[in-house]
Amino acid sequence: MSSLTIYKRELTSYFAQPTAYAIIVIFLALSMGLTFSFGSFMRVGDASLEWTFFFWHPWIFMLLAPAVGMKLWADEQRTGTIELLGTFPVSTWSAIVGKFLAAATVWLVALLLTFPIVITVNYLGDPDNGAILAGYLGSFLVCCTFLAITMLVSACTRDQVVCLIVSVAICVTMVLCGYDDFTRELAKATSPTAVEAIISFGVWDHFRSLNRGLFRMQDLVWFASFIFVCLLGTSAILSAKRA
Repeated sequence: MSSLTIYKRELTSYFAQPTAYAIIVIFLALSMGLTFSFGSFMRVGDASLEWTFFFWHPWIFMLLAPAVGMKLWADEQRTGTIELLGTFPVSTWSAIVGKFLAAATVWLVALLLTFPIVITVNYLGDPDNGAILAGYLGSFLVCCTFLAITMLVSACTRDQVVCLIVSVAICVTMVLCGYDDFTRELAKATSPTAVEAIISFGVWDHFRSLNRGLFRMQDLVWFASFIFVCLLGTSAILSAKRA
């Protein structure tokens, strides 16, 4: 049994239940609603979609991404199927990769379904579609980062609610850590070095660069490294439990 088999099984389970559909619909409603209301898309004329559309994604993902990932291992542990999985000819790492990619695919579908906003902005103006593509890449990487965090937490508990609460708390912290208003207030109470360290833990600095159309290698490395470390931590926890 390979990662591909696990991937297909998990992806099928997402769309066999209303979970994936509900998450996608809620994401589309929130992202579009915020774009045209608080984002003032029609009034601002933001052709790059940087502030009217992509700005809201980390705030949405910090709440919804854990809702997709909370069952990845918590449910396996609660029902006891994790022991059954251990009898199959599949490595822990293959199972982790397959499950992670399935959850990431759900969010990829959700992001792709926002294509009307891209059509709209191309109809109304002359945007830099390369910058828009970079914004989508940044959004997807932020979402994958939050999914990796949720998977790590999910490996530690069999309770989905506990996993959801802890994962949301961590994701909210990562969003706030790099948010300008929060760091300005933080700078009044701590040293510049501490503020820089806190900002480096947040997603905003790396997300904002991609959102502006800048493909900086350091941002891609940061996201890839963070995701890999979380998946590696998940593997270590699950291997310890299977032993």
